[in-house]
Amino acid sequence: MYFYVDESGHTGPNLFDRDQPMLFYGTLCSRANLDVLAEPFLVKTRKRLGVDRLHASEIGNAGLSEIAPDLVRVQKKFDLRFDFYRLQKIDHAAICFFDQVFDQGMNPAVPWASYWTPLRYMLLVRLAKLFDEKLLRAAWAARISPNNAKAEEILRQVCEELVRRSQNLPDARTREIVTDALKWTIENTNEVSYNVQSKSDAVSVMPNAIGFQSVMIGIAQRLLNSSRKSLGIVVDRQSQFNKAQAQTADWYARLSGENLANGPGLPALDFRGMPQTEIGFSSGTESAGLELVDVYLWIFKRMFEDKELAPELAPLIKRQVNVGRTDEISLNAIINRWEPKFKEMMEVEMSEDQLAAARDFLEIQERRREKPRQE
Repeated sequence: MYFYVDESGHTGPNLFDRDQPMLFYGTLCSRANLDVLAEPFLVKTRKRLGVDRLHASEIGNAGLSEIAPDLVRVQKKFDLRFDFYRLQKIDHAAICFFDQVFDQGMNPAVPWASYWTPLRYMLLVRLAKLFDEKLLRAAWAARISPNNAKAEEILRQVCEELVRRSQNLPDARTREIVTDALKWTIENTNEVSYNVQSKSDAVSVMPNAIGFQSVMIGIAQRLLNSSRKSLGIVVDRQSQFNKAQAQTADWYARLSGENLANGPGLPALDFRGMPQTEIGFSSGTESAGLELVDVYLWIFKRMFEDKELAPELAPLIKRQVNVGRTDEISLNAIINRWEPKFKEMMEVEMSEDQLAAARDFLEIQERRREKPRQE
């Protein structure tokens, strides 16, 4: 199978651009090498519009409506599948903060169950509500700063403010966990490994790099479900993030075939089907596959943003609703995914033996958590 990957909404380290609050990735999948076999079809399509290449943002609804029948024919002929991924940038700053400061492996004041079970998502969402944009900007600035002294000072200030705001949390247990974790961080800032160590390292924590993980997982699922091999992965060429994307693909390739256990109730770390194909980088002016994925990404991005779309594009969209995949990294996505599960958990009845075992386990963990506060 062949995969073609493009992105939209890139703002680099600026997560707070109100005009582009989300980063989008699109992956077009085909059993055929589109760069070879789709090229003759696109030559005729380009000629009809009088353009050298199909750039959806340039030809717009008017141009796409004119060539929509051609695009539908190409979609049917090559059985194209489009996967659509989204990342809420401002939420990424809050998630990064939680993953560093509340990592139970680093911060002993965090209970084991609050990080290694689905309770982590409840804690994350409640913590995120304590942030406003100003405080998130500070937390993110510290995260991507290679200056340790500067980053640690900002982190302490952020944590101190969050301790003050934690009194607004809805229940005593959450307040206790959050304040203990933050106070430990204030006193042990250099042990959190919060910030990156170089400007080049900062690229690996940007939304573009994190969103690309979703792309690779989606490709693996495609390959696993089809029992086919990856024959090519072509990513749009750009200077800033291609290196990080290649490193992500290489890291996943080395884990290919693994299905690693996670905490109880959390999904396994599933690397089965992960491609071992080295990804290639190309320009949309050189790749028919990238030319097509640019069109699909533009269409689905506009649909997501509830912007006008030519009715002639409806057949193109309709098929992908049934065969395409979608995923989102955001606090709302976490809430929508886990809130129903929490409700189910609350309805499960436990036996006396199970309750006793749970109490014993929590008591052990609580003693471990309270030890740093006593020292």
